Amino acid sequence: MKKLADWVVTACLRGNGRVTLTKISKITNIPISTLYDKLRTNNGGIIKRHTCLLDYEKLGFNTRAHISLKIGKEDKLAAKDYLAKHQNINSLLKINNGYDFLVDVVFRHMKELEDFLDDLKARFKVDECHVYYIIDEIKQESFLSNPEHVNLVM
Repeated sequence: MKKLADWVVTACLRGNGRVTLTKISKITNIPISTLYDKLRTNNGGIIKRHTCLLDYEKLGFNTRAHISLKIGKEDKLAAKDYLAKHQNINSLLKINNGYDFLVDVVFRHMKELEDFLDDLKARFKVDECHVYYIIDEIKQESFLSNPEHVNLVM
């Protein structure tokens, strides 16, 4: 079981991955050397990857969508491999309730997304496909990103 201080360290990093060890030390009362050791060992294995969140529009990618897919049984594995390797796939999730995958895609233009869907349907037996265009990102990656909310997980 994680200690309260460990959860606070995680929340500090989720809120700002560039926060200094000095600041985390002041919040948690954990010595900087101990924090350094925790981070060097990947905080007990709970951190999957250090990354940054991008503003896709500023990079020229103005079309973003979530796509739920139901793929024919015979094509499921091949479709999964194809989607996992596709450069425009931001996230690929296996889901339930009659669908196989939830795909988060990022494209420069809507036409590119439509071409992608046409190509996907030509390659694989797609039984169902629902596209949900992302109009505005209201909240992203905020769970456990504030030390004040650590009591939620205790």
